[in-house]
Amino acid sequence: METDFIYWRHLTPVGIKVEEITGREDKSGLVWLDMARQIYCENGRDGVFRAVLHLDSGVPLLDGEQTRISVTHTDGLLAVASLPKTPEADLRGFSLRTSLGIDAERRDREQVMKVRDKFLSDEEKTLVGESLDANIIAWTSKEALYKSSLYPGLDWRKDIRLLKLPVPGAPTMLKGQKPPTVGLAEITVPERGVVQMELYCYYSEDFCITLAYSPKCAKYNRG
Repeated sequence: METDFIYWRHLTPVGIKVEEITGREDKSGLVWLDMARQIYCENGRDGVFRAVLHLDSGVPLLDGEQTRISVTHTDGLLAVASLPKTPEADLRGFSLRTSLGIDAERRDREQVMKVRDKFLSDEEKTLVGESLDANIIAWTSKEALYKSSLYPGLDWRKDIRLLKLPVPGAPTMLKGQKPPTVGLAEITVPERGVVQMELYCYYSEDFCITLAYSPKCAKYNRG
């Protein structure tokens, strides 16, 4: 069934903005991804086109913007998380002020269960348990944490550690809602040592989307 692209910009309960693009089931692979990226770039602030650049490490940046972004894509979804402008921080390297990662996966991706030994330590497997939902959250958490470090080559089982899984919450802020139940983690960043991180996840249609961020990162006003 052919549908239009759906573009959605929303502010999560933890003060991080996320923009999602879904739809066009008639397109697949790189064609869909190229079209989705184009739509993201065209939906800029005040109608200004946003060019997405990349550092040599692969870290994405918005051309001319002092704004940390993180990008994820999976079959049928492109999502971009962003923080407020941080002119005081160097986006080329890791900073608690700009530490951010996002990852998404389909909630029915059973293949995650077959590879959990590769990304979870024995302690983490006890923490996560055997449910597919919990393992999808753990997988997206690890991926988001990896992106937030800006450091290629981290060991997912040793350098990225889950301490508490987040409980899926609302994708956007709602009036009178309870504070989100965030997860806790830590990553070992070369030349920085152990860094404490928080995790937030929510479900959007058939996808699990997880954010990893430093408690000290810049955030949008949550009202």
